[in-house]
Amino acid sequence: MASPPSQASGLMSESVEALTPEFRPAPRNPLRNAHFRLLWMGNTVSWTGDQFYLVALPWLILQLTGSSVILGTIAMVAAVPRSVLMLLGGAVTDRVSPRKIMMATASARTVLVGAIAALIWLRVLQIWQLYILAFAFGVADAFAGPAAQAYLPSLVPSEQLAAANSISQSTVQLTTLVVPGPAGLLVKAFGTAWAFFIDAASFLFVIAALWRLPDPPGVAPGTQRQDVLRSILDGLHYVKRDAALLWLMLVIAVLNFAIAGPATVGIAFLAKQKYGTPSSFGLLMSAFAAGSLVGMIFAALTKHRRRGRLLLLVSGAIGLCLGSVGVIDRLPLLAAALFVMSLTAAFLNVQLLTWFQQRVESAMMGRVMSVLMFASIGLMPFSLAITGVAMKWSTSGMFLVAGSMVLLVTLLASLVRPVREID
Repeated sequence: MASPPSQASGLMSESVEALTPEFRPAPRNPLRNAHFRLLWMGNTVSWTGDQFYLVALPWLILQLTGSSVILGTIAMVAAVPRSVLMLLGGAVTDRVSPRKIMMATASARTVLVGAIAALIWLRVLQIWQLYILAFAFGVADAFAGPAAQAYLPSLVPSEQLAAANSISQSTVQLTTLVVPGPAGLLVKAFGTAWAFFIDAASFLFVIAALWRLPDPPGVAPGTQRQDVLRSILDGLHYVKRDAALLWLMLVIAVLNFAIAGPATVGIAFLAKQKYGTPSSFGLLMSAFAAGSLVGMIFAALTKHRRRGRLLLLVSGAIGLCLGSVGVIDRLPLLAAALFVMSLTAAFLNVQLLTWFQQRVESAMMGRVMSVLMFASIGLMPFSLAITGVAMKWSTSGMFLVAGSMVLLVTLLASLVRPVREID
């Protein structure tokens, strides 16, 4: 969902290192960039390990307690610090270094997950220790998320940011599609301890990659002496002063609020209510996942002028698809609507992230990225809760209201000239 053009230093292949920065050609795609390729490889191993963790953790909780309530509360314990500390994470990123923040959080996760694996192996694990793990992961997410988004513009040139974001997000999507099955087989054959050991080891790869990568340009003079609260407020004021930034933040917030709950809770309920079979739910979720992957890839392969108008059109298409989900009765048509909705949402996500990274000045990058991530995930718990209540009122009505919210914020944003004139 982006800052002025990134510094060119450190981004070129070895064959042009002798050239001055003004004459260094940009790599044709980010994977030809040694720095990005190194980070992507480390992240890919780490994202793969995360899938073992995401399969093993709920299974472990249910083995220990058999309680869906405890499973939900542990998820909530992770979500609360993630939302509450997100803005602080962005301020600290700008004061320190996104690379150092990413190394510190990955190191902490390695120790924590490894400790849980050891406790499981020794058969002495207690449920309160999983609450500590969840809380610590939520804190780490609050700092690592803004840092990761702020770090990328220092590794790749501005014109390659869309492709870099697409590659990263597509890789995450692929790991969520491919890895959980083998992870489940491993847990069944060898137990949850091995899944946690694998995740702990996977963090070492991204730590090793970050160790070899450079820090971004230093923070502006005086930034480190600034009060943290004032630093956070400066980030919020920075967004407020830029009409295009502000309105696209609002579009992102409404989109994620309107989609998170309906996609997570609503689709499952809809499949059960209308079709009554788990295979129908599987088909709908597969269509949704496939659309996301195609949208991410498509975002990297296309270049557009008048990007503001395109983003508004895509946002409007998402609203129309979302509103139609509740009134479509035929399963193939519903799967097609979800495919188109997730495709357009993923395309919009990559394009908006890229634009933010290209627009925001480097000294403010961490704070603006933290505001962006808060808009993306901060409202998710409320969306999930409200969706559950709204489904009791009317399934079709809930989707229609969600789609109308997206269309309304898109219409309002289209009335703002700086948004329409984004190129």
